[in-house]
Parts: sequence; C-alpha cells; structure tokens
Amino acid sequence: MVSIRAFCGLCPPKELASQVACVPYDVVDSLEAAALARGNPFSLLHVDRAEIDCPPGTYIYDDIVYFTALKNFERLQADGVLIRDREPAMFVYRLEMDGRGQDGVVAVCWVEDYENGIIKRHEKTRKDKEDDRARLIRTLRANTGPVFLTYRDEALITEAVEKEKEAQPIYDFVATDNVRHTVWRVSMGGNFSDLFKKVGCAYVADGHHRTASAVRVCKELRESNPQHTGEEDYNWFLAVLFPASQLRILPYNRIVRDLNGMGREDFLREIRKRFEVKEEMPPSPPDRGWVSVFLGDKWRGVFLRPRPDADPVERLDVSLLQEQILAPLLGIDDPRTSERIDFVGGIRGTDELEIKVKNGQAAVAFSLYPTTVEELMAIADAGQIMPPKSTWFEPKLRSGLFIHTF
Repeated sequence: MVSIRAFCGLCPPKELASQVACVPYDVVDSLEAAALARGNPFSLLHVDRAEIDCPPGTYIYDDIVYFTALKNFERLQADGVLIRDREPAMFVYRLEMDGRGQDGVVAVCWVEDYENGIIKRHEKTRKDKEDDRARLIRTLRANTGPVFLTYRDEALITEAVEKEKEAQPIYDFVATDNVRHTVWRVSMGGNFSDLFKKVGCAYVADGHHRTASAVRVCKELRESNPQHTGEEDYNWFLAVLFPASQLRILPYNRIVRDLNGMGREDFLREIRKRFEVKEEMPPSPPDRGWVSVFLGDKWRGVFLRPRPDADPVERLDVSLLQEQILAPLLGIDDPRTSERIDFVGGIRGTDELEIKVKNGQAAVAFSLYPTTVEELMAIADAGQIMPPKSTWFEPKLRSGLFIHTF
C-alpha cells in the first residue's frame, strides 16, 4: 500500500499564487529561468534557480547559489509571500491543457516506500544533478518542488477527488503557457490516507532527481539523529499523485550535431541499406516503430524492428533508435554523457527540430512516437530502467503552490 499524509506546508496567498508558481527547475536553463523571473520578485525560481540572482558567470553549483537560495526563501516567508498553514492539509490539484484535464492529490509520501520499492522508478539519476537538489533540500530544509507520481486508477479515489472539487478552490489561474491550475485545500487530508492504502504501488513519472535527493537527505538526517523515531517530517517528501488514465506523455526527440564523419548521402545510403525507408513522412510518426528523420530539408520515415526476444525496454522506440542508429552509425555510445546529442521535449514541437537542423545547430533530427504510461509501468514493475529522456509529461506541475518543510 502507498503511505501518504497531510502536512503543514508553506503556501502563497491567493492573490500571489500565479506570481509565485513557477515551472520545475529542470525544464529551463539559467537564461530561461532568468527571463521568466525578470520583474517578478515573488517567483520561486529565485529559490529553485538562485543562480539567476548571482553575479553573471557564477557556476550553477557554487556555494553562493545555495546561500542565495536560502536568503531568497527566508525573504519570501518574511514578506508574507509564503505563509505557513495553520493545520495539516492535502490538496487536490487540477491541470487543464488543450481541453484535457488531470486531477492529482498533493500530499507527502513516505521515504521508506521508495526504499522498499512501493514507489517505483524507471530512470537512473545523474550524480551532479542529485548532489545539487540534495544540497538545496538540505540547505532549505524543504521540498520546494513536488515529485510527479502516478498510480493505477482507483475508483474510490477518483470519487473522493470529484467530491472535493465541489468546494471553492483556493487557487485558480491560467499560466503564461495557457495551462490552467486549480487547487482545493483538503483539511487534515480528508480520508485520502486511507483510500491510498488500497493502491499497491506508485510510479515516479517525473522527478527522479527530486525523489532520490529527498531520500538521500532523509538518510543523512536519520543517521545524525540519535532520537530518530520515523515520525519526523524529513521522512516524507512532497508529491502529487495522478491516476494513470489521465496522463499524457509527449515524445522526447533527439538531435545530433554531426553525422560522425559521413556526408549526407553516405548517411542516407547506410540508412536505406539497413532499414525500410519512406521518402515522405509526417514530422510526427504515425505509429510505434516508425521514426521521422529530418535531414537537409526533408522528413523521411525509418522503420525500426525489435528482436523477437527483446525485453520491454529493448522494444521502446527510444531504445531501438539508440541501438540501431545512434550508436552504430552516429557513434553516440552513451547518450547520457555525449556532447554530440541533445534532447528536445515534445512540447516544443517538430518545428523546433527543423529549425535546429536548418540553422546548423544539428546535422540530423529524430522525431519519435511517444512512450505510453503502460510501457512505463511495465518496465518499472519488472525492475528495469528506461533509456535517458524517454518521456516528456505535459502539462508540467508548478512549484511554489505548496512547500513541505522539516
């Protein structure tokens, strides 16, 4: 069963919610974060990406970044931008985008559920990114950004969520990307803790580094506390839990900066020799197995077949692309570390891929069919790990609407 509980969080007043709320720290770089926060002193990006308030050229993991994050966090509380809830609560959080909605329950989840495999992961984490978030959590003594979890639908939870939505929301605003964010407070968490005991497991959909970092800090505090009981707030981390049927995954596309010493015609010759190729293909492939390839000024289709004995990970389109084209033809042996490959989230569209090829930032672009939630859960259930950058969830949660402290 999945253990969740209510928490006394820091939340913005209703009139400031849209200004405090910000995109997750890891979907923007420093320049993009600075642009989003410019002219808005209330944005939580001043905490989550505090390098934007440091001298130009500051290394993003420099000591001053974490010092600045803490000072900014304290300032937001002192100025009444973040206010402590008077009693424990959970929240229902609805996101609407392009006519679709998804309803999640905001709560804190038990670290031991992650350690014991009840909260399952499907990605590896990078040490530098995990070190960064762990240090920020340790410095602030807070989880500022929620982890995005999913679970197999449970009718009683869905009914309880719909009931809570009949009340007046505490927040209701449309962000600059046209995503509507609506939040209802559930005093003392209602009966959601009991309802989630019917859920056998949950899955990290988005936020592996946030989860791993929170768990790491918990272990450190547990080991340094001789009076540790297991009830301390550091044993819990902030999350939003969504039913799987409501989620939408977009593709995570690839661009490669060069053709590994080949000319364009040489590369095409190798592709045609090895695969079924369609000379005309839409920018977004119509079905799994097909990859749309933009080279020169034209989209072509390439069909990638898995081996008959391939496991669930090997059957993913991102795996087939890596093993059949990126590694053997383009020399991208490790996409986690190679500087010759970059990843473009599906929300940016295929036009972004064309632009990067046409302006010379990339030699070739690959547009993929999206991974499904069912594939994600099956791989996590099997204890396997997906390739890096396999899924892009939209819409993105906002950070700053609820913060868990310890």
